[in-house]
Amino acid sequence: MEHLSVLYNESLQGLNIRPDGLYIDCTFGRGGHSKGILAQLGPDGQLLAIDRDLDAVNSVYADEMRKDSRFTLHHGCFSGLQRIVGSCGWQGKVDGVLMDLGVSSPQLDDSLRGFSFMREGPLDMRMDTSIGVSAADWLAQVDENILVKVLFEYGEERFARRIAKAVVERRSEAPIKTTLDLAGLIEHVVPKREKHKHPATRSFQAIRIEINSELDEIKKGLQQAIDVLNSGGRLVVISFHSLEDRIVKRFIRNESGRKFNPGKLPIKEVDIEQGILRKVSKAVKAGKRELQQNPRARSAVMRVAERV
Repeated sequence: MEHLSVLYNESLQGLNIRPDGLYIDCTFGRGGHSKGILAQLGPDGQLLAIDRDLDAVNSVYADEMRKDSRFTLHHGCFSGLQRIVGSCGWQGKVDGVLMDLGVSSPQLDDSLRGFSFMREGPLDMRMDTSIGVSAADWLAQVDENILVKVLFEYGEERFARRIAKAVVERRSEAPIKTTLDLAGLIEHVVPKREKHKHPATRSFQAIRIEINSELDEIKKGLQQAIDVLNSGGRLVVISFHSLEDRIVKRFIRNESGRKFNPGKLPIKEVDIEQGILRKVSKAVKAGKRELQQNPRARSAVMRVAERV
């Protein structure tokens, strides 16, 4: 399947790109959004791209874009944003930060990465295969109660306890090494099916989030993003499930407007601490035309804020 950048036009519009600005694409992937940003930059504009996936950093798409002197690509994750920006001397000077969360189409389509329950492959699920433990290794030793918690909290899986018990019983007989091993086990023990959704969908999401510390990375990345922005700089975030979007929505809300309501306290308005963000628009979702071309965009939600 050809990779299509989700909410492509909407995200570029949300960044409000200036030709001479400094911009960051925190999730390079195959460079779709990055190409769009570069196309709107003039000779003095610059784009810094980041990706925690070494396959993306070393891809032919990255090699092609490195020919442009305005473009730089770093291997790293959201929690390393401030360090990377500091090494470039961009701290507090950035005009826009784009964060496209979740798993990219190339990662899902590559059976060797272990993200998809539809393809046979090693049960890995790491965004950065150079560090951390694979999903297979994690499942081989995780405590049953912790697995229940992960499946329930990160996957909102109603049958978390049933699935966790089955995993522990199966691994006592033989290790769970492949995507189809795990998907088949889950399919066998889940008693009810959701329409148009594979029984393993929620569990694969939950395990992937845990393996990659995705929600913690998002929280750290959001805070560091507004720290590197200049006044008037834009933060554009595209999320793909409710857990991600909830974090983004709350973050923007908490960093916008008054920090507290004084009620009847004798406090002047000027003395009330104000947030450093301004919400730019309501949540944006993919239109009918994009959904026809790219069904994976159906769950995407984009939020935009500006540093005041």
